Amino acid sequence: MSNREAHLDKIKAQIDEWGAEIDKLEAKARGAEADARIKYEEQLSEMRMQREKAREKWREMAESGEDAWESMKDGMESAWDSMSKAFKDAANKFK
Repeated sequence: MSNREAHLDKIKAQIDEWGAEIDKLEAKARGAEADARIKYEEQLSEMRMQREKAREKWREMAESGEDAWESMKDGMESAWDSMSKAFKDAANKFK
């Protein structure tokens, strides 16, 4: 497996993990009282948006050629770090 494939697999695994976390928090939100449920839904919306951004970046990276991959890798890592932080921040508001 190439470094590129390993990197893409790692990102895909993180996106899948985020999906599972969203599912878990959706169940928690359904059991919450009305006021808390509204707050949870706002956070879930943010988390879904970050997950979709991550999926789009993953698609861009997966579809890029080898030359484009090298030139976009650093920028993607920075964007990925930002998305990851935003997702974690939203998830932490459930605690």
